[in-house]
Amino acid sequence: MRPVPFWLLETGRPAVHGLARLLLRVRFAGVEHVPRRGPVVIAPNHVSFMDPVLVTIPVHRPLHYMALEPFFRMRGLGPLIRWCRAFPVQEGEPDAAAVRTALRLLRSGEALVIFPEGGRSPDGRLMPFRSGAFRLALAAPAPVVPVTIRGAFEAWPPGRRLPRPGRVAITYHPPVDGSDLPPGVDRRGAPERLLALVRDRIAAALPDRSIRQPPRRAVK
Repeated sequence: MRPVPFWLLETGRPAVHGLARLLLRVRFAGVEHVPRRGPVVIAPNHVSFMDPVLVTIPVHRPLHYMALEPFFRMRGLGPLIRWCRAFPVQEGEPDAAAVRTALRLLRSGEALVIFPEGGRSPDGRLMPFRSGAFRLALAAPAPVVPVTIRGAFEAWPPGRRLPRPGRVAITYHPPVDGSDLPPGVDRRGAPERLLALVRDRIAAALPDRSIRQPPRRAVK
């Protein structure tokens, strides 16, 4: 299946933005931190079904998305998200095909959206991150742009069929990469170090009650 043409995305972007402003009073900050070209991993927290659309609105370049494989088996949704440049990743197990696809895209200078929590938060709080996105970023190599989404959970919590009016704020933080790690950091510990930097930046823009503390890990 051919991906959606970028010109079509640009044509529809003002209407989607207008709808988001009307229903959600959405505000964006720090969009200038997303590189206009070259490889980048965009790493948002994940609290609602509309997160992939919301983080895309102000970014004027084609984005690819890593999404959980079960969504691709849903009638109607599967072809739609594939058309919108998503590719599947298996949940809870190594997926060599997804890793190869992600590295190919990044090494070709593309932008990739990965939700490092691995799925939507069931209660709106920031969950522990998985290290896969950061291993990819270091291997490519590519900078990681942390993104904080606030208010989307309240607008569209689990169990609700459609979103309700709300107030959503999305902040794109300055990118981080391997050069931001401490000198001499152990190679095996580098993904966890990068993970911690990204998670801290996302958490800093959330209220304290929205943060679920991850288990302590020993990092060399």
